[in-house]
Amino acid sequence: MTVSALSAGPLRLKSVESSGGYPTSARGREGLMRAHSGSAGGCPKRRARDAILTRREAARRVRLARRRGERVVFTSGCFDLLHVGHLRSLEEARSLGDRLLVAVNRDATVRRLKGADRPILREAQRAEMLAGLACVDWVTFFAEATPRALLGQVMPDIYAKGGDWSLRELCARDLPVGAPIEVHRLRQIPGVRTTSLVEKIRR
Repeated sequence: MTVSALSAGPLRLKSVESSGGYPTSARGREGLMRAHSGSAGGCPKRRARDAILTRREAARRVRLARRRGERVVFTSGCFDLLHVGHLRSLEEARSLGDRLLVAVNRDATVRRLKGADRPILREAQRAEMLAGLACVDWVTFFAEATPRALLGQVMPDIYAKGGDWSLRELCARDLPVGAPIEVHRLRQIPGVRTTSLVEKIRR
């Protein structure tokens, strides 16, 4: 694993690359094992829909988790046509802490970002599939162009994000000013992109 860090005021910024996007720390592996425990046939006891929260409830869950000494990781995205690249990024994000909150772009936001023919799957379906993953603890929604307001509301320990953005760009674009949130740039998974999958299906 390679880690590079730079300082920008009160923010702690780190770029983390792990092998194949899988957990590399003992703590991260233990967290994923806890997420899988208590299940039969790989299916969690809770219903996936039970992990889909309002923004207010998500903020409350994060606050309680942090009081217990748990580190909460936040990531966001469209997650339209969930694929292995998404899964590995989410597993990597989860390995950074004890809980993972995923914020999903609303349908209207996806249309603005991706075009009038997207999303392929509606927000409720995208959220429920994410909530069913063992590495995901909670899912919520945001309608804004960036998750800045939601980050300020839930105040996680870590903001983990993939894509083509640099650390400085992520901080300038997404973080509330002065927020004591670590920023991690997730490793990109080559060869797997939703846009390419959509084009292949349509051919």
